[in-house]
Amino acid sequence: MNLKALARRLTLYEKLLRLDKPIGTLLLLWPTLWGLLIAGRGRPSLVVVWIFCLGTLLMRSAGVAINDYADRNYDGQVKRTRDRPLATGEVSVKEAMIIAIVLLVLSFLLILPLNRLVWLLAVPAVFLAGSYPFVKRFAVPQAYLGVAFGFGIPMAFAAIQNAVPLVCWVLLAANVFWAIAYDTEYAMVDRDDDIKLGIRTSAISLGRFDVAGVMICYALMLAILVWIGWSLRYGLFYFAGLAVAAIIMLYHYTLIRGRNREDCFKAFLHNNWVGATITAGIVADFHLSLPGVFK
Repeated sequence: MNLKALARRLTLYEKLLRLDKPIGTLLLLWPTLWGLLIAGRGRPSLVVVWIFCLGTLLMRSAGVAINDYADRNYDGQVKRTRDRPLATGEVSVKEAMIIAIVLLVLSFLLILPLNRLVWLLAVPAVFLAGSYPFVKRFAVPQAYLGVAFGFGIPMAFAAIQNAVPLVCWVLLAANVFWAIAYDTEYAMVDRDDDIKLGIRTSAISLGRFDVAGVMICYALMLAILVWIGWSLRYGLFYFAGLAVAAIIMLYHYTLIRGRNREDCFKAFLHNNWVGATITAGIVADFHLSLPGVFK
């Protein structure tokens, strides 16, 4: 294989793994960082943070390869996905599965320096990531996605505290509501195609209440995060981060209320700023709040 052909192959693999579209990795990373920061009281080990950041990229990449395998007979019929390498046949099923397996093995090797509890939690994490693409034919798969995308939270607590306390499961619940919200926005983009294909997304299940459903899920997510902040006695910066996130969510309402495809997709992508703002609030609260003044 000459260099030009190799470069072409690598470009196809990049497209298969969505390395050119980092939004999925970011939406997976933000809740994981919440878990690391809260478990580590704002100062998690940099080595552990690095392991989780790289692991997030590897797991997301493996997940999308499995996703495209599951959807290989459908993606060609959907406008947004018809050019994916598996749908076009430019990457074979065998290639995609080999790549997914290699990435999963690398992800496991990455956590070997961590404790046994993390290893044990890696089993359901892999199962969730691998099985999500196959539950899309059922109602509200976005809830399943929320668990899969948020399972880095209990693993983060396990890595730092060698325990999975109640707060980590409550934080996971917040992420489930967030995932339902942003993935419903994503599903609103493909609603017409999904109806034809018989895919039961939340955008279809909610019907004309799709916009209300998104906003209710945003509200529930924020309510849970407020409860966490109150119970852990966080200060001004934490709640300021939530307030800014709430403003961003209201902006999303202005985008999705017309149910325009492009605007719904824009709202989905914009959720990166929701995650970033909440993360910034947590970091600032641990490092900038003044004892006795803000707490």
